[in-house]
Amino acid sequence: MNRFSLFFILFSSFYSVNGQTDTTIVYSLDEIVVTSQRNPQDKASTPYSINVLNRKQIDLFVPRTTPEALTGLNGVFVQKTNHGGGSPFVRGLTGNQTLMLMDGIRLNNSIYRYGPNQYMNTVDQFLVNRIEVAKGTGSVQYGSDAMGGTIQLFSRDPLFSADNKQFSGSLLGKYMSGDMEKTGRSEVEYNSKKFAALVGTTWRDFGDLVGGKETGKQIPSGYTEFSFDAKLAVMLNRNIQLTLANQFTRQNDVPLYHKVVLENYLISEFDPQQRMLNYARLNIQGTNKLFENVRIIASWQQGLEGRNSQKIGSTVLIHEEDRINTMGFTADVHSNLAENWTAESGIDLYHDRVGSSRTDISTGTGSATEKRGLYPDNSRAGNYSLFTLHHFNAGKWVLDGGLRYNLFKINISDVTLGDVQITPDAFVFNAAVMYKLTRNHHFYTSFSNGFRAPNIDDMGTLGIVDFRYEVPAYDLKPEKSQNFELGYKFNSTIFSGTLAAYYMNLNQLITRVNLEGEIIDGYPVYRKENVEEAMIKGLEAEFNWKVVRNLDINSGVSYTYGQNITKNEPLRRIPPLNGRVAGIYSTGRFFSSAEFLFAAKQDRLSSGDMSDNRIPAGGTPAWEVLNLYAGYNLSAVKFKTGIQNIFNVDYRTHGSGINGVGRSIWLSVEYKI
Repeated sequence: MNRFSLFFILFSSFYSVNGQTDTTIVYSLDEIVVTSQRNPQDKASTPYSINVLNRKQIDLFVPRTTPEALTGLNGVFVQKTNHGGGSPFVRGLTGNQTLMLMDGIRLNNSIYRYGPNQYMNTVDQFLVNRIEVAKGTGSVQYGSDAMGGTIQLFSRDPLFSADNKQFSGSLLGKYMSGDMEKTGRSEVEYNSKKFAALVGTTWRDFGDLVGGKETGKQIPSGYTEFSFDAKLAVMLNRNIQLTLANQFTRQNDVPLYHKVVLENYLISEFDPQQRMLNYARLNIQGTNKLFENVRIIASWQQGLEGRNSQKIGSTVLIHEEDRINTMGFTADVHSNLAENWTAESGIDLYHDRVGSSRTDISTGTGSATEKRGLYPDNSRAGNYSLFTLHHFNAGKWVLDGGLRYNLFKINISDVTLGDVQITPDAFVFNAAVMYKLTRNHHFYTSFSNGFRAPNIDDMGTLGIVDFRYEVPAYDLKPEKSQNFELGYKFNSTIFSGTLAAYYMNLNQLITRVNLEGEIIDGYPVYRKENVEEAMIKGLEAEFNWKVVRNLDINSGVSYTYGQNITKNEPLRRIPPLNGRVAGIYSTGRFFSSAEFLFAAKQDRLSSGDMSDNRIPAGGTPAWEVLNLYAGYNLSAVKFKTGIQNIFNVDYRTHGSGINGVGRSIWLSVEYKI
């Protein structure tokens, strides 16, 4: 009996308990509203590939982190360099080639790294209300970095009360076997007619990750985390709403497991990894069609990344610290220009200031020596743009198009580079057409320009990155992409699905180039240059089937093929064929679910993949994992549990620096006050 057969036998064996509250999950696409064009639209009538993960789905499975919540989402492949990481690949690209936003505010900044990073893991999953992934588009809508696509995170909103003032709250605890997770979450919410507030705190202690059959406990990999979030909403009058928000996360002692195990490090860790976001948002309901809705956001973000490293046998502990402050301002206007013509127009302004330092500490004497940090200290970067997006709905036809002009100003003053200023700019557009053959059958095609301006990480890095030593570069131009897509969407009350084929051309790619013969601290030396051209193509398919009233089955599969045209070899870190099959049975108080995740072997390796110690010789093996979940709701208490990796498989997502979790069980209890 194969694992697919066992999956359906286990799934069909679940039973239900009658109750009063209907928690049945419906996946019909016409009930999902998305904001890929900066304005809410029906997903089924949007001529782009978009996937949505809502709060109800997140709550069912209580994922460990925000990146892990995306595991199995069609067209998204999550790589984990370390247990405290989680970098989603969208159409073969990740890191600073995929744009991430929170509540419409860019999280990408001028020191976002190329390749996988850990930044999405600094978003507490308990504050997330919805995640939208727009694939192959986003540069026109949101600016630089959206070459692979855009991942939008939306935080939970406090709700206004139509009647009396009221308080509510909740307490949640979660424990995972092997001491792999201890989580506590508390929330309090206040609701009235004109004022609402939601405040939450999360404390987490993650033990060392226990892998499958032969892997065992992966030491060191555990870390601790504290998060705080607050959101206040005020109705200033019937047409104006003010929202104030704060988000804060701090992670301590986050090990880089593969460096300790494979690269002769006694210590290699992030300490701390910290993110803070503050913003004020004003939503104004206009009095005429030209200014039907106005949104203004002022934001301040602060990031702190500390790194400790010490080689075995060395008496020097290196402490590095990078700090970035980002001021942002966004203003956009929704206009109803005609009966079937709407538009979004506005400006996005961001300014970064980077501080970077390094201290070498003698473990014998305690003496400290100050050195240049990873980046030039006091670097600055500006990101300024104008955009306009237009949506036409003419019967069976839907037309979308937009333009954006983006200007950058980067200033670096460094002993290595000297005084450097670059002002790259980009003019990009997109266009899409959808034809509604019938109410249920929609065909679409789209073209999107994409670009990524060089940032301070590209230009000013000096030090060890991954398994290389990188030196600064200053003569860099924006990376560019052209994405073509052809798709089909089917939608009915019991069955819905999508099928998409895409082709992406990438040019002027910024890549690390080996400086032949140069070695620093035992590492080969690299510098970034605009020297490569590549292409990525692929297929994505998914369906959602409501078998009966209480039973839903959904599935998706994604195939990505990447080729470095310049080097005539596979493109680096391309995910293998991967997918998910899942079923959910739910009634009033009870739900149960089975989830089957799989990935094929990835043996199409670039030269960079072959030299990456995180990828096994010959490629990353194929894997299959089966997970089971269940939950029961009392009037004020919710119990949820999950059994992960039932067959205790040893597996690793391609490019990761740590293996996935082995057979384990977790239990979550939530009490509503």
